[in-house]
Amino acid sequence: MTAIVGWAHTPFGKHSEETVESLIVKVAGEALDHAGIGPQDVDEILLGHFNAGFSKQDFTAALVLQASDKLRFKPATRVENACATGSAAIHQGLRSIDARAARIVLVVGVEQMTTSSPAAIAENLLRASYLPEDGDIPAGFAGVFGQIAAAYFQRHGDQSDALAGIAAKNHRNGVANPYAQMRKDLGFDFCRAESEKNPYVAGPLKRTDCSLVSDGAAAVVLADMPTALSMRRAIAFRSRAHVQDFLPMSKRDILKFEGCSEAWRRALGDARLTLDDLSFVETHDCFTIAELIEYEAMGLAGEGEAARIVAEGQTEKGGRLPVNPSGGLKAKGHPIGATGVSMHALTAMQLAGEAGGMQIEGARIGGIYNMGGAAVANYVSILERIH
Repeated sequence: MTAIVGWAHTPFGKHSEETVESLIVKVAGEALDHAGIGPQDVDEILLGHFNAGFSKQDFTAALVLQASDKLRFKPATRVENACATGSAAIHQGLRSIDARAARIVLVVGVEQMTTSSPAAIAENLLRASYLPEDGDIPAGFAGVFGQIAAAYFQRHGDQSDALAGIAAKNHRNGVANPYAQMRKDLGFDFCRAESEKNPYVAGPLKRTDCSLVSDGAAAVVLADMPTALSMRRAIAFRSRAHVQDFLPMSKRDILKFEGCSEAWRRALGDARLTLDDLSFVETHDCFTIAELIEYEAMGLAGEGEAARIVAEGQTEKGGRLPVNPSGGLKAKGHPIGATGVSMHALTAMQLAGEAGGMQIEGARIGGIYNMGGAAVANYVSILERIH
């Protein structure tokens, strides 16, 4: 068994004064300090960095060593799996500890997106889709999810109220997140109505349905259980699952997110838990339609019935299963390589009782779902506090 024993998180947003290197160095040092260990104690380093053209500096794994000369000669590897890059790096660290190849692993996730032009951002993100089929879709990756939303509307009826409800919930939650890029309660009416400030972006998706372009970094320190039990805090992985699905959407029913369903099924089964055992979930709301479909994929609602979950407030902070108490990608921002690490750090904060205004009272067990592409790379982690 492995635990998170320390973490760090920059605010997400536009950080033109920073570089990929400076963001990495900042969270690497802060995470080690938070865990109460030194760089000499680290056995392995993993960096989640999607890049895809966002940074001229590629081959970035060794930049983590810039945090301290004492990290020199430690094995360092960059891991990438589209928007699930951060979780991919964490899961790789878990495997190293499981294999007893490492006792303590430092995982950093980073991305700097805002220094790219809007056209370059759209082109870079679209590389996480299947280009032979999706390469000419207007509006980049938003166009991919715009098509998914339009197909869902066609099959299950207009979901505009539900999408606005998800956006409003996440923005409301984001107000209490000091790391969030947008800390403003936009309200349901603003999210529901098309306006000059909230125009349609792709298909039925408006600006408030789309996650933000962001810079930022996050880090976690992983340790084997004997080591973790001797440290200040230990947030254990009760279970985790990684499920990879076909990249072409034409090879699957894209409205079912079957890889997401399978990842949740495996993780909950291994943990011997049900959704009702979870105190909250951080899920991948790159677009509000994604969160809506994920409710069905994780088993909160039947097929085509997720709108009812939103209308009844079941995923609000005081509801049956709070979803995205951090504000999610929608309010927090989505620096691609950092997102999965951020989700794990924020979940660990909740379980340690260190989440401040985001805190879910009495949180015991938290679930995380991070996906790459349109439900292609699917990662679920279930965490619980040991001490």
